[in-house]
Amino acid sequence: MFRPGLVLFYHICRRYCLSTVDSQHKMTLQWTVVAIFLYVEIAVILILCLPFISAKRWRSLFNLSIWNWFAPYWNRGFFTMILILIILFCDALREVRKYSNAEPMGEAKLNPNLFDHLHMKLFRAQRNLYISGFSLFLWLVMRRVVTLINHVAVATVTGTSLQTQAESANQAAKKYQEDNLLLKQALLDEEKNTTAGKRLLRKEAEKLMEELKTAEDAVRKSNAEVEAMKRQANGLTKEYDRLLTKHNELQNLQAGAGDKKEQ
Repeated sequence: MFRPGLVLFYHICRRYCLSTVDSQHKMTLQWTVVAIFLYVEIAVILILCLPFISAKRWRSLFNLSIWNWFAPYWNRGFFTMILILIILFCDALREVRKYSNAEPMGEAKLNPNLFDHLHMKLFRAQRNLYISGFSLFLWLVMRRVVTLINHVAVATVTGTSLQTQAESANQAAKKYQEDNLLLKQALLDEEKNTTAGKRLLRKEAEKLMEELKTAEDAVRKSNAEVEAMKRQANGLTKEYDRLLTKHNELQNLQAGAGDKKEQ
């Protein structure tokens, strides 16, 4: 009852063992290199995705002088590797389609191992298809991850510089605002001082006007006194002239009387 199931299980295990042995011992050099390349890609992508390594550190690592030697050949090597992986992928796809459509039913009776050998070939073709496909996919993903890391690092540096500029602009705005308040306060104080100065000047002007009026009154009085003194001086001059004339007349009369006595 269980014999057909055991036979089927035996054939499956045998086919798996044969395919595994063949894949381990008969893998060609090119697919060995592609498999190693796939493992390296997986390791590199896992390392690039480590959370405790920041984008700035990766960018500083990418900016080392050693990478400048490979910079002229990087794009050429990248597209060359894509072309090689596409060729290998197409070859593996052709092998898969080739062994998937094969039906050795008549020959399987003559050679019982032919069916297992055919499935082994199909397994190898599928394995090569997966290896080349994932290698191509991870190669593109790795390029994209490196580009995004550089962009994130540049954005982080730019964001830091913009934040610094924003903080400095904010501080400058606060300083200008404080200066504006101080200027307004100074203008208010100056306006108050100007108002007080105007009041003082007005008081000084009023005081000077009063002093000017007093001085004008004093000048008028002085002019009046001068006029009075002039009139008095003129009167005294006239009186002096009159007295001098009388004195001369008296002297003449006295001189005439003396002459008469002598005669």
